[in-house]
Amino acid sequence: MPRFHPFELEHYQSLFEHSVDINLADSSVKCADVGSWLEPGERERLLELGLFYPEVNGLHSMREKIAALYDDTSPDEVLVTTGAAQANYLVASTVLEAGHRVVWFSPGYRQLPGIAENLGCEVRDVPLDPDADWAIDWNAFDAQVTRGVRMVAVVNPNNPTGRILEREEMERIVAACERVGAWLHADEVYHGTELDGEPTPSFRGMYDKLIVTNSLSKAYGLAGLRIGWAVAAPDVIQDLWRRHEYQVIAAAAPSMLLGDIALGADRRRRLIDRQRELTRAGHDVLTEWLADQDGLFSIARRQATSIGFVRYHVDAPSLDVAERIRKEASVLTAPGGFLGTEGHLRITVGYEPERIRPALDRIARVVRGMA
Repeated sequence: MPRFHPFELEHYQSLFEHSVDINLADSSVKCADVGSWLEPGERERLLELGLFYPEVNGLHSMREKIAALYDDTSPDEVLVTTGAAQANYLVASTVLEAGHRVVWFSPGYRQLPGIAENLGCEVRDVPLDPDADWAIDWNAFDAQVTRGVRMVAVVNPNNPTGRILEREEMERIVAACERVGAWLHADEVYHGTELDGEPTPSFRGMYDKLIVTNSLSKAYGLAGLRIGWAVAAPDVIQDLWRRHEYQVIAAAAPSMLLGDIALGADRRRRLIDRQRELTRAGHDVLTEWLADQDGLFSIARRQATSIGFVRYHVDAPSLDVAERIRKEASVLTAPGGFLGTEGHLRITVGYEPERIRPALDRIARVVRGMA
């Protein structure tokens, strides 16, 4: 068998997320139930939907709505996928092959670098500094993005830190890709989760060799639909589409219909407003809790996402800490080591405050016992 690197974070979650009292290892808000956001006529449409194969590249009406989210983009530049996870997999399997070099930022969501490693690529890390609000080490970046690098991969806003790239930083990343002829993959699934409400600029339109991915999971709170998309030049979308046919043929017809409804302008605003309300309330609870912990935990400034990437001040590997919390407090958190940075736990706060605070208190009791 070929060497295979498991997706440690997702495997850890899949093992335990349904066997604990409280799961805070996720990376979204409390997801909406179908009945809460569909109008009566739309429910009838769903119930009457024939379960045939939908348009393989995505319902045209949905691709129109997705295209409208980006400047100067047509439906032919959009491919609807089974979540952003599949979109990211398509990007890697289309652009990369064994021996290619990939640069990514750490900490970060390790799906793309993990796929690259499984394809036989060399993955180079660029560290983000927790003591400077997760600023990019530009010296390390320039040293890593050299001739022969095939792809630079970025998640913006960042998972797990919640940091948003400044426009100048985006331009610097694009300039480096242009200098060496690298592809730029921009995972933008957390667009719409900004705590101040100001939309994060997309990389779309900044570079020719660019593929943007996104989904309905994070900003919309509709992770269970498994609807994502890729946006790129038409010839690139055709290449992704051919591989999409091998992998899944098409996303599910009911999910396509619900996704099309969710992306309507008024519904989209309602879903994003709901997510932001949960996210902001959760971060308020986290901030208050941190102030009560006498320095046992700390956190850098966060600008987006429903995630708190919390630093614990105990000398222990993050998996050990997470396992103690799971076994002793029945709360699931995500070890920072699975995201590329030890000494931290990824904790989701996008639920009702009355659920978050007791869970945080359970975490504190366990970690205080390790100090």
